[in-house]
Parts: sequence; structure tokens; C-alpha cells
Amino acid sequence: MNYSYPFRGLGVALVTPFRQDGQIDFDRLTGIVESLIAGGTDFLCVLGTTAETPTLTSDERLQVVKFVIKLVNGRIPIMVGCSSNCTAAAVEQIKQYQFDGIDGILSAVPFYNKPSQEGVYRHFSEIAKASAKPIILYNVPGRTGINMTADTTLRIAREFKNVIGVKEASGKMDQINEIIKGAPEHFKVISGDDSLAMESIHDGAVGVISVVGNALPKTFGRMIHLTIEGKLNEAAAIHKEFEPVYGLLFKEGNPSGVKALMAHQGKLENVLRLPMVPVSDALNKEIVEGYAPFKE
Repeated sequence: MNYSYPFRGLGVALVTPFRQDGQIDFDRLTGIVESLIAGGTDFLCVLGTTAETPTLTSDERLQVVKFVIKLVNGRIPIMVGCSSNCTAAAVEQIKQYQFDGIDGILSAVPFYNKPSQEGVYRHFSEIAKASAKPIILYNVPGRTGINMTADTTLRIAREFKNVIGVKEASGKMDQINEIIKGAPEHFKVISGDDSLAMESIHDGAVGVISVVGNALPKTFGRMIHLTIEGKLNEAAAIHKEFEPVYGLLFKEGNPSGVKALMAHQGKLENVLRLPMVPVSDALNKEIVEGYAPFKE
């Protein structure tokens, strides 16, 4: 699909496959990226939460980014995660990623130290001033401990033209709709929840950054693209199939759930880095059985 705005449609929060010895499995990563592109994925999000980024060293993060850029070779846009609860550290990360092949930076609300809304605004102001690449804000209060309000999001959007969107994973549809309605022309909302993606896009979001898309890009992507095209009955039928099983992938943490599914598909080894661990045998069975009807 051909869009002028780089991050529309199905975006996938790319997993990081590991070998049994715990090292990054670049062969498996190649297979995953190629399957995502072949499956109709519109853009990739590299080094997000689903990538187990906090467990990667600085060198490994750079290796993954450079590897994916070279492999993709301009076929689809790439967004790279650069987040920290220290503003100076986030700015320094962004300076490391100023090279060709990146179409945007995803940066999360600072976690753990729980700044005020003014602190969130000032944090992203510094990032916006430092970045030569477009920025997507990432609001995920379930992980960061605070919610970036619609007022703060829109304040940043109106002040900085290089802040071009927000990945909204608050789960608050009233907040998401407030941002959509109040956003300047250059600023778009991207859903951060697979289960709310169809509703968010119907209300004006331009796409999703998906977890389940790692395993089922064709099926989930079809639902996303049908929604964008206004074919809501067809999209709703697919959404209805997903509805009972969305939560299974997050029941014991992300990406533990999606890695269990992808291991069953033969796409990677079911290996995670501590503190993340594989899902329990009982949940693994639920995931395998729950997603069995989806064939790609």
C-alpha cells in the first residue's frame, strides 16, 4: 500500500529472536523480517518493548538496527525505539541513530520516576529539539506508571512539527478520540493495542503497531487494511475471530506470549532474556489451541 505518511496500516513491533545460548539469532531475524514484508506489513518498529530492548546491550541495539536497515533496504519504513527515564540519556541515544534508513523514532513517556505532565512535556521538548528524524510519542501507562494526557500530547504536537504522531496504548478510547479530533494536520494517532486497533482506526487513527502481527501479519493486516478501506463488516468478522484470544499473548507478559506462538510456527526458538521467561505449559497450550484456526 502506498502512503505519503510513513507509518500507516500494519506496523509490527519486531521481536528479537535468540539462540539457545542466549545470543541474538540473526538468521531467524532475517526469516521473520522477510515473512513480515511478504505478508504485507506496512512498516516495522525496531527496539520496542516487544524486542526485549531493556535486556539488549547498547552494542546489540545498534547491531539490530543496522542489520534490519540493511535487510529491509528501503522496502518499507522503519521506526526505531529510543526511550529513557533520563532525558539526557534519551537525547544521547537519538544521536547514535542519526543514519540513513530510519524513517522515525518512537520514544516512550519516561518510566518509573513518574514525572508531572509538565515534566513529560519538557522531556519530549528536548528530544524534539535534538532529533533530525520524525518522532512518534509512545503513551503506555501500564508500563510507565503515568498517563500522558490528551492535553500534553496535543501541546507537544502543536509546538513541534517534527513530532508527527503518538502510539496510544492507554486503552482510553475517549482520550484517543480527543487527540484525533484536536491534532494538527501533521500529527497522527497510531493504535498501540491490537484489541483496540479496529475501533481506533475507524475513529481516525492511521494504523497500529502490533504484537500479534509478528505471527499473523497476513490475517491481522487484512483486518487493518479492510478497516482503513471502510470495509467494516469484513474487518469486523476477522476482529470477532481474534477477540477471544487477543489477551492470551499478554497473560504472562509480552513478548512471552507471541514468542510461544512463533515458536509453535517454527519461526524462532522459544528463548527470552531474564527477567522475561517462556509462558507456562498451560498457557502455551491455550495459545497454540486458541490460535490454531489462523493459518498463514
